[in-house]
Amino acid sequence: MSTRSSDSVLLTVTGRDGPDTTARLTGLLAQAGAELLDVEQVVVQGLLTLALWVRLPGGEALQGLPELARELGVTVDVRAVPPSAEPVGPEPLRYVVTAVGKALGVRDVHALTRELVAGHARVERITRLSETPLAAVELHVTLPPDADATALKRALLALSMASPTFDVALQRESLYRRGKRMVVMDMDSTLIRIEVIDELARAYGVHAKVAAITERAMHGEMDYDESLRQRVALLAGLDARVLHELAANLPLTEGAETLMRVLRRLGYRTAVISGGFSVAAEALQKRLGIDFAYSNALEVQDGKLTGRTVGTIVNARRKAELLETLAKQEGILLEQVIAVGDGANDLLMLEKAGLGIAFRAKPKLREAADTSISAGGLDTILTLLGLTARELREVG
Repeated sequence: MSTRSSDSVLLTVTGRDGPDTTARLTGLLAQAGAELLDVEQVVVQGLLTLALWVRLPGGEALQGLPELARELGVTVDVRAVPPSAEPVGPEPLRYVVTAVGKALGVRDVHALTRELVAGHARVERITRLSETPLAAVELHVTLPPDADATALKRALLALSMASPTFDVALQRESLYRRGKRMVVMDMDSTLIRIEVIDELARAYGVHAKVAAITERAMHGEMDYDESLRQRVALLAGLDARVLHELAANLPLTEGAETLMRVLRRLGYRTAVISGGFSVAAEALQKRLGIDFAYSNALEVQDGKLTGRTVGTIVNARRKAELLETLAKQEGILLEQVIAVGDGANDLLMLEKAGLGIAFRAKPKLREAADTSISAGGLDTILTLLGLTARELREVG
């Protein structure tokens, strides 16, 4: 191969992966005085693909490349890179798209990449995060500076909503994506599979009345505080033992224990900020090793619920305030906080955090959140952080 002065070329190497393939090829380039502009390597099932973008000085031929390729048992495709292919103008916007499911099929990957093309995203790298079967991949993509990332987010959300088998998340690639330090979670229908107030009402025979108030609040006919007061009032006289027995046997959401165990091992701070009740939240705090728990306290007299709460009600605004206060107290930037919730009263908390995740939520919250999880469990959050199956095994 002959080259002219300052030629820019792309060498694409394919073939069996030998223990010294990359070392010997880069050694040949080093001897030729090549300037390395970019490099990417991947090995799939023992087969290597190595791309080397280099600039070669002088008019000398790159001696020995064909012979080395034959010796290594690889094929090397050499192509000149025209000046127009070199980066010019403003930097593209960089994002990470994470797809997670029980098993990702070719139809899933096709649907995902089709939406990326429609949204003007260019896939630069695909990384497998799972082991066998293929269940999680991370796509590093770029968007033109004037692209509409919000429109792409909506398209990917629609894709995941249309498929019950996998979740798709779009995140801006930045220093803070894998630099999160705190996870704050709602409790009812998020960390646990039930609504505690519904179970208490069912045990006391007032579930239909509580459900009717909840429905009115959901339709905007009363605010959260008033709806909570009215629902709690219906529990007046309930034996407090019912609450404690329920708290001792809360059904955890799939993946909750794994999530909390890994976060604890990695040094994350964790918190429950809930509009539910403190007896349940504190039981979860002890059970899962959660650092902080904030929720509503039910007043008890003579072993019975009075039908009143004690202290400030933890509503939507209070949740957001507690998240911000807690982050400041711990010396953590809001960009480094993840908030997870399922209901409308979690929206302000999700907006305050660097990454707001709607978990098995209604469409309105899913559309407003940064990303959503519907098909997987809470441990899907670890995949969104870019952790691989191998890394998760390491932390146990």
